Amino acid sequence: MEKYSTFAGLLSAGIPPGADFSLHLRALEEEEGANPNFFHGLDEDDIAALFAVSSVKAFAPGEAVFRQGEAHEGIFVILCGKIRVYYLGPSGRELTLAYWSAGNFVGGPHIFGECQHMWSGQAEEAAEVLVVPGTGMRALIERRPRLAVALVEAMAHKGKCFSSLIQMLGTRSAAERLAQLLLLMAEMGGQRIGDRVIINRTLTQDELARLVGATRQWISATLERLREKGLIEVAPDRIVILDEARLRCSR
Repeated sequence: MEKYSTFAGLLSAGIPPGADFSLHLRALEEEEGANPNFFHGLDEDDIAALFAVSSVKAFAPGEAVFRQGEAHEGIFVILCGKIRVYYLGPSGRELTLAYWSAGNFVGGPHIFGECQHMWSGQAEEAAEVLVVPGTGMRALIERRPRLAVALVEAMAHKGKCFSSLIQMLGTRSAAERLAQLLLLMAEMGGQRIGDRVIINRTLTQDELARLVGATRQWISATLERLREKGLIEVAPDRIVILDEARLRCSR
């Protein structure tokens, strides 16, 4: 109940758990807004009931939260940290679907279990999640409308995100997707200094490749071409966008 008390206190104080943004490939024109918070709109009784049927579990960086093909038994609401959700293809190649932060849930699209996970989830950093069994969730939403609404809103948000990802993969080239990803990272957490935008490097070239559906070698070569064109600077700990307007035109 200690975790319940902590989150109930944050909600009553008006501080949303997980003010950070999630990262997923989307068109810049789409309105993202504030990061969704599964707990928003729930009262303390709803939260207490949710925690009563659930358990809190901690994951170390790189540890699997759930695996593609394993039995699905429920969902995982992120309390802190980030979870990378990815699909593993028959060839062994990974495609990152999103990095979800606190306030989101992972483990969908199924909610109530009795099936297999369609993709995998892995802790990107130290994380804690609320493990909500499918049977418990089903029983709760039958008598708690606010929880049912929160679940529907969260599922609608994820549907929009994955729809946008499919559109990007199907209609944009890998080069356009990489430019888009750099602009998204600048929009979400970039530091603007004059005409430059500094993006602190939290993703490796391998991780960038898995987000845009390319290889690390291709990412390295394409970043070098963008550097030669004067659009970006690349350093071990950051990427600096030098000409945002031209980078937008390249996507």
